[in-house]
Amino acid sequence: MFFKKIKRKESGVLLYGITPPKIQTEPERVTEIAAKTINNLCALDFDALIVYDVQDESARTDIERPFPFTSALDPFEYASGYLKELKVPKIIYRPAGKYSREELAQWLNGLKIHGFYPIFVGLPSPDYVVKTNLTEAYQIWGEQHGEQSVIGAITIPERHAVLKDEDARMMNKVESGVSYFISQCIFNVDYTKKMLDDLLLAFGKNNQELPTIIFTLTICGSVKTLHFMEWLGIHIPDDIREDLRLSDDPVKYSVELATAFAKELIQFCQERSIPFGFNIESVAIRKVEIDASLELLTIVSQLLKANGLRDEIKQADKPLVA
Repeated sequence: MFFKKIKRKESGVLLYGITPPKIQTEPERVTEIAAKTINNLCALDFDALIVYDVQDESARTDIERPFPFTSALDPFEYASGYLKELKVPKIIYRPAGKYSREELAQWLNGLKIHGFYPIFVGLPSPDYVVKTNLTEAYQIWGEQHGEQSVIGAITIPERHAVLKDEDARMMNKVESGVSYFISQCIFNVDYTKKMLDDLLLAFGKNNQELPTIIFTLTICGSVKTLHFMEWLGIHIPDDIREDLRLSDDPVKYSVELATAFAKELIQFCQERSIPFGFNIESVAIRKVEIDASLELLTIVSQLLKANGLRDEIKQADKPLVA
């Protein structure tokens, strides 16, 4: 269904995003974490699972990282080796520039075997020597898998607010075969709306259809997490930052905030016929934040259904677990 929805530019796509366990995690513990993930998600309504590639981005800024960086397991190996029982498509992130053309081709073949879908991202810092640039990576994908698969990319409303060129970046990627974009976590809806309006204008001038835009929503459960989000480049308006900082229950407030964002973006996109969806991101390790992300996934699913964008699916009709 995910493949068809993207191909048809259907609104209402719903994703859930996770990071793999840390690389030093014992195999037995990795199995346990995966089992909990499968158990949490098996009864919920969503179209695909994102498994992020965790990169150290400390080199791109002089500001100290709020959390120490720890490498994580390879997302493809984690998804294919530990999450096989969760029968939804998997979307795997990979920084293309770290790998040769041959390595990327081999990786893409592995994705095809497992029914996974790729998203190529840039390198975490400008100091890396690029082995394969994004244009070349898209070419490799298109030549081998373009007709049987879909490929996504990321979009960053904050970057557009500064550089005013996200529309051109996205248009270039669409010309390379990209069908949908997943945003950085959204806390500034005005930035997102401005980017979307500029996209409509740019694609309209070229008589092109917009790709599907998938908005990432996440939970901020503490002041330290708030600082980490800002370190990553996520813009949090002053009033929201202050409310999160002073809240007695920032997790609950985050759910309410993300729900409001979802409602606003649903209305905005429907009024403009923009194909869209949501990605509920869960990258925290605290149970209260994981539970809140699952709650948010259910809330957003219900909002989409209320707007006629998702069908009511009986659990018996949707076997998520083998």
